[in-house]
Amino acid sequence: MTTKQIAVKVEQVSKFFKLPTESTHSLRTSLVNRFKGIKGYKEYHVLKDISFEVEKGDFFGIVGRNGSGKSTLLKIISQIYTPEKGQVTIDGKLVSFIELGVGFNPELTGRENVYMNGAMLGFTTEEVDAMYDDIVDFAELREFMNQKLKNYSSGMQVRLAFSVAIKAQGDILILDEVLAVGDEAFQRKCNDYFLERKASGKTTILVTHDMGAVKKYCNKAILIEDGLIKVNGEPDDVANQYSFDNAVQIEVVEISEEETESVEEILQVDNLKVKLLSQAQMTPKDKISFEISYDVLTDIDTHIVFSLTDIDRQIWIYNDNAWDIPTKGTGHKSYRYTCDIPNINDIKLKLQVTILGPSKEMLAFANASNAPIIMINRDDIALDDLSALDSASGIIQRNGSWEILSE
Repeated sequence: MTTKQIAVKVEQVSKFFKLPTESTHSLRTSLVNRFKGIKGYKEYHVLKDISFEVEKGDFFGIVGRNGSGKSTLLKIISQIYTPEKGQVTIDGKLVSFIELGVGFNPELTGRENVYMNGAMLGFTTEEVDAMYDDIVDFAELREFMNQKLKNYSSGMQVRLAFSVAIKAQGDILILDEVLAVGDEAFQRKCNDYFLERKASGKTTILVTHDMGAVKKYCNKAILIEDGLIKVNGEPDDVANQYSFDNAVQIEVVEISEEETESVEEILQVDNLKVKLLSQAQMTPKDKISFEISYDVLTDIDTHIVFSLTDIDRQIWIYNDNAWDIPTKGTGHKSYRYTCDIPNINDIKLKLQVTILGPSKEMLAFANASNAPIIMINRDDIALDDLSALDSASGIIQRNGSWEILSE
């Protein structure tokens, strides 16, 4: 049995910051408040009992929404912050690249900044000497290295800072939100570097919002939400959960009081609900099923139309406007649907439903607050028999068909 070699071990780490709730400029006021038990601040808990291990050779991804605690966690691992609770154990020389250009001096030359930044990372002059040519060649800035950094363009500064970080010969490399640096050619070079680093078995910790990068480079990942680890495991699972969580965070459009009053005056359909009966996260093999229900308040004919919309590209994947489900009269209406769309992979879909009146006027619409989100993720199913994309309508015609299960 092979013993695990741990590069980074995070054990029950918690961190909070004190946010002031009042401004006091007097020592007397501060003392009085203290005796009264008034703190003058509130504690904002960024990390709550975080634990995980990064083995040597891992390409480890950390993902989460802004404010979830990712960057704070990296700063604790990099020993910039000290946790209120727990500990972090590092085995090896650690190189952190948390913010682009931190530690660079615009009044120094590119060459001088490389050596200064190397010293800040803990390298000797001799060690920087050995890395210098690789850093300069990767940044493609050799002819500018004797120019002051303030004369560099922002792109040149980013390339130099990034090159120092990734070419520094450390055992553990920490990168925070750096996959979008430089122009397209430089990004391709970075992509090649990450693939080489992954193949070489060097330990890397990557924080990113790019789920494609997580799936491509990482062999393990965690998802942090509100200072807690929500998912810890396979990169695909973590990335899919992150994408799903972000997809359902759709802004609800507020309706003004005047608009509300005008709607109430002509209200004919109310209480529209769309309930997803199948799983919100599924594979191409699974069937999508849902239920639509609503109340008709006046004696009119109504029809249901609905669509599945690709959230990222804002095009219809499926659109049903056949008017084949008419209803008559007042009362509660309820219908169930199921469909099989076997050729769709790695896509976020929004199910949108509209109730139309006899003249095709819109009577009700499932808006952001009640439009279900569906994620279809790859499961190594073969992609065949894909029909053509209708460029005029943006509708992909599929061989799957919708079926009414019940009324």
